[in-house]
Amino acid sequence: MNFIDKPINTASSQQAPVAGQKVVNLALQGGGSHGAFTWGVLDRLLEEERLSFEGISASSAGSINAVVLAHGLAAGGREEARNAMRLFWKRMSEITSHGVLQQSWIDKMNGKFGLEHSPGYLFMDALMYFTSPHLYNPLNHNPVRNVLEEIVDFDRLRRQPVIKLFLCATNVRTGKVKVFKSEEISANHVLASTCLPLLMHSVEVDGEVYWDGGFAGSPVIFPLVYECETRDIVMVHLTPAERPEIPTASHAIMNRMQEISFNSALIREMRAVAFVTKLIDEGRLADGKRMLIHVIEAEDVIRELPGSSRLNNDWDFLCHLHEVGRARAGKWLAANFDHLGKESTVDLEAKYF
Repeated sequence: MNFIDKPINTASSQQAPVAGQKVVNLALQGGGSHGAFTWGVLDRLLEEERLSFEGISASSAGSINAVVLAHGLAAGGREEARNAMRLFWKRMSEITSHGVLQQSWIDKMNGKFGLEHSPGYLFMDALMYFTSPHLYNPLNHNPVRNVLEEIVDFDRLRRQPVIKLFLCATNVRTGKVKVFKSEEISANHVLASTCLPLLMHSVEVDGEVYWDGGFAGSPVIFPLVYECETRDIVMVHLTPAERPEIPTASHAIMNRMQEISFNSALIREMRAVAFVTKLIDEGRLADGKRMLIHVIEAEDVIRELPGSSRLNNDWDFLCHLHEVGRARAGKWLAANFDHLGKESTVDLEAKYF
């Protein structure tokens, strides 16, 4: 399937909602292969003709889904976007199917989609402790770049008026979040947003070096507040904020450290949104923009998976997450569509305080 030769679909790019249609912004978290859950969510939302999208803020794997979605919308509308996302995840599975990160028979037997007993994973895990990707991957091979450049026409993406994109990356030198916008995005910007520094080379953009956006914003919300008209934000939340068990094994400790790091910036922003909302409701901030927050949850799903499953691109696993994501999105639409434009459907005080 070739998306490159198709013109921009200007008829579908005006984003003027039809009668009964509601407009939302999307906030997409990352999580490696767990982003296939988000693929499923977006796949289902694109089927909902009563819904359209103004902007997407995303980090890490969320940025990949956002870019492929926007590319597909510009190329041919909703069906093209659905096809493009499926093609991306299928090609990622195919291109990595002969790599070292494959499940062992023990991993397949326990049915949790992890790689804990994979010789390749154990070897890579040891390398990460004692060296860096600049040494064990000197040629900077990155299959994500290959698949993105195969599927996405970035020149058209930068010109498309379909949807506003805000991709988050973390400036290595300053530790601050950097937001890349639609008109500047290339494959390099997406890689900057997805760069896990123990696995990938840091990415240079305009003289600055970047790591994964999840470290500074997972994803950031403020571009959707200040640069979009719609007040509704639908977040696809992948990273577990809470875990009942205390990790003791090194893999579990590292996994929990990453989860806490990736959720911390988001929690701070959500607390700020809750605080401003309270001021508006109390009449103490007359000119404030009251944001309406909605969440499609994957925390309980991801909590049951080992951290190593983030690196598992087995097609059966990706399809499993896709189907769970579709089901969750369908359930969320049935319960919450009528609340869009009227009120938040998540209790920010209870969830983030």
